[in-house]
Amino acid sequence: MEFLSALKIQSNNSGVSTGAKWIKATGEKIHSYSPVDGKLIGSVTGADKKAYQAAIQTAEKAFKEWRLWPAPKRGEIVRQIGDELRKNKNPLGKLVSYEMGKSLQEGLGEVQEMIDICDFAVGLSRQLHGLTMHSERPGHRMYEQYHPLGIVGIISAFNFPVAVWSWNSMLAWVCGDVSIWKPSEKTPLCGIACQKIIETVFKKNNVPEGVSCLISGGREVGEWMSNDPKVPLVSATGSTRMGKAVAATVAQRLGRSLLELGGNNAIIISKEADLNIALIAATFGAVGTAGQRCTTTRRLIIHEKIYNKFKEKLVHAYKQLKIGNPLNEKNHVGPLIDKDAVKAYLHSIERCKAEGGKFIVEGGVLKGKGYESGCYVKPCVAEAKNSYAIVQHETFAPILYIMKYKTMQEAIDLQNGVPQGLSSSIVTNNLKEAELFLSQSGSDCGIANVNIGTSGAEIGGAFGGEKETGGGRESGSDAWKVYMRRQTNTINYTDKLPLAQGIRFDL
Repeated sequence: MEFLSALKIQSNNSGVSTGAKWIKATGEKIHSYSPVDGKLIGSVTGADKKAYQAAIQTAEKAFKEWRLWPAPKRGEIVRQIGDELRKNKNPLGKLVSYEMGKSLQEGLGEVQEMIDICDFAVGLSRQLHGLTMHSERPGHRMYEQYHPLGIVGIISAFNFPVAVWSWNSMLAWVCGDVSIWKPSEKTPLCGIACQKIIETVFKKNNVPEGVSCLISGGREVGEWMSNDPKVPLVSATGSTRMGKAVAATVAQRLGRSLLELGGNNAIIISKEADLNIALIAATFGAVGTAGQRCTTTRRLIIHEKIYNKFKEKLVHAYKQLKIGNPLNEKNHVGPLIDKDAVKAYLHSIERCKAEGGKFIVEGGVLKGKGYESGCYVKPCVAEAKNSYAIVQHETFAPILYIMKYKTMQEAIDLQNGVPQGLSSSIVTNNLKEAELFLSQSGSDCGIANVNIGTSGAEIGGAFGGEKETGGGRESGSDAWKVYMRRQTNTINYTDKLPLAQGIRFDL
């Protein structure tokens, strides 16, 4: 396929790079099969411990030089990366779509997110500010400043195989950090492509080797990173189970972790909602990326007075969904990532039925021409209770649970009544309801929206959630502070040494 050659993807690839050269490794061979058609796209040789250590040593050396580059100069490198991504948007977007299975529009949109975070980071490179404070001691000045941490470890998930890496790396780089990236073993070629794109920029600007390291492999690479005291920050995106393991390991050595984990996101649909907005938000939120977003809409909490009316609209909308090859822009829904995901989808449907759920849009696996990979499934909708164990669980598939509510406080309690706390939404034209939803007694999620869906976060805001979502924040706002260490400075510009709190120590 032409987009593979445009991105210099070969049939066999080394999976370890220091940004200037590719390191020979003898780790596990990772074969990437497309969920679109089941074909082998290419293979990647994962890291062994020796290759990992070589990359870490190179990154350590690079940090000592890179941190001394002025932040605006580092920002200039990121600006050029943004331009290179613009040139490669089409082939990289197609690779994301083909290797991961999301629609081409979503694949191109993910690359656009990378471009957007580059633009954000360029501006940020001139705004890494601290604070100046008045000292209680005469002739003294206090201020605080931020310094880079060092090596930032990035563990990304298959569902956003390139964007999440860029959210972390672009901010880390303008902050003066270097990064090592373990891409998902389910989408290894996307990692190879990104590393090759930035190589051209780094080479042209004499960026130190090791500022961007790629370390492909399985679970063991994440474990090496998490246990490594040379990696002060590990940013991990994935399941709650994985995040808990990373958090415990990193905390044991008193390192830092930035966690972006599971979501169990709900839309509250008020009796005063614009039902057309609600329908679009709910349908795209539930079936976009085949339900494989951490911000996917998994629950609809609908006012009892409009419940039946909205249910009819929802069933009609689902009948119009086109499922098929995601590279065909006419299709709304592509495949799940692999057959293990299909098994989890089928298991969740059976669990829901066993607990008493009633499906108003039936699910199932699609077979026949165009569905040979065995990864295409039907988006489905079930009437269920929030208390069902399966509803409390995040299934990475297009399964939507719907339920009724009477009062707004009941709706908010249902929304909050799950272990996860990533994204939430209310559709209403009632100002009081919207403000209650956003208040201290409202949504307990890191993201709370009014009259939009649960997915589609913008670069400018900090992205992340609470509870079992992990508490991390990436992307916009002041998320950059996570990648730096804070230092408080006091300067005495007199010829005396008064002590704080009026303490006397005369010699």
